[in-house]
Amino acid sequence: MKVAVFGATGGIGRLVVDELLASGHSVKAYIRQPSKAPASWNGRNVDIHIGELHESSKVEAAVADVNAVVSALGPSMDKGAQGFPLIDGTRNILQAMRRYNVRRFIGHATPSFKDPSEKLTWDSRLIGFLGRTLFPRGYKELLGMCELIVGEPDLDWTIIRFIAPNDKPKTGEWKIGFFGKDSIRWAATRGDIAAFTAKQVESRDYIRRAPVISS
Repeated sequence: MKVAVFGATGGIGRLVVDELLASGHSVKAYIRQPSKAPASWNGRNVDIHIGELHESSKVEAAVADVNAVVSALGPSMDKGAQGFPLIDGTRNILQAMRRYNVRRFIGHATPSFKDPSEKLTWDSRLIGFLGRTLFPRGYKELLGMCELIVGEPDLDWTIIRFIAPNDKPKTGEWKIGFFGKDSIRWAATRGDIAAFTAKQVESRDYIRRAPVISS
């Protein structure tokens, strides 16, 4: 399959690209700065697209002819950041997907966004409170992004949520769950998040669901 990856040079995004390549997929990597493209991509099945999220024509070029889109984008936690570029960028990605009839979308979020079937728990309430209190702009941006995604009636979306990503080695033994139904751990390795994300390109297990992953 051919997969467009947005946020492809981020801490999780570049690992997603590696996982997709290892599984035999080809990748269209959308990045802002060419200098951040890993040398390990050279000579591999990676087509690099340079652009900003607000450049709709460049976003469309990255989405054209793909089978699925992965967004490893997340809101800036810089308290000096302004505006909601992630919302506007996600809108451009979704518009491009509609134009080219691409239905499979896998994105990332935190449990501040709730799965439609979930019940509130003390943990999920605490995570939402911390997001609203410590990062109010990022919290609004994340929810706005997710609302756009779930509002697409014909989109086969999966939003993978995680709480405290870390750089420990990939375990390959992640746990998937939902608040109010499962015991949710807080920590998850970026390697596990990336591996699970890549698997969702072909999986139908979590269509229109938002599972939480922990390691």
